[in-house]
Amino acid sequence: MLQLGRRGGGAPGASEEPPDPDSLEVEAVLLASEDRDFSPEAIALAGKIASRSNARVRVMIIARIWGTSFGFPNPGLMPNHREWEEQRKKAEFAVRALKAWGVDADAHVLGTRNAAKKIIEEANLLGCGAIVMTADEPRSRLLGNMIWSQEPQRVRRRANIPVYLVNES
Repeated sequence: MLQLGRRGGGAPGASEEPPDPDSLEVEAVLLASEDRDFSPEAIALAGKIASRSNARVRVMIIARIWGTSFGFPNPGLMPNHREWEEQRKKAEFAVRALKAWGVDADAHVLGTRNAAKKIIEEANLLGCGAIVMTADEPRSRLLGNMIWSQEPQRVRRRANIPVYLVNES
């Protein structure tokens, strides 16, 4: 039977909750953000999962590229020096917090227009067993696909590994 609106290939749906983080055994954890600050709760969750498994954490933050001009990247749409520095500071803060937990952590700042795709690629490349992200409350799928802040929900829908979304308070 054909089901419209559902992906094949075993990707969990947006409504599926990931397994209990206390039951997870992973080799690496990806703490990711799409141009937002890492919440202390998300850092703590990534540290908890990693320390339980003696795993490393990669902190990844996206510097948003705003689009293209006539199909080609335009330097005016790229992140400027100040935006790159802001992202680096956010990543360094998260790495320092994770190292305070006694967790091996490093950071990566990347510029892209498609954050969900790059976050999932990075997790697969590193062999991560979980992704942790700070997120807004989910919106309807139609509206959510047009809003940059709904990127964590897109990551959860597309990833084949558990994605833990920590709501901003």
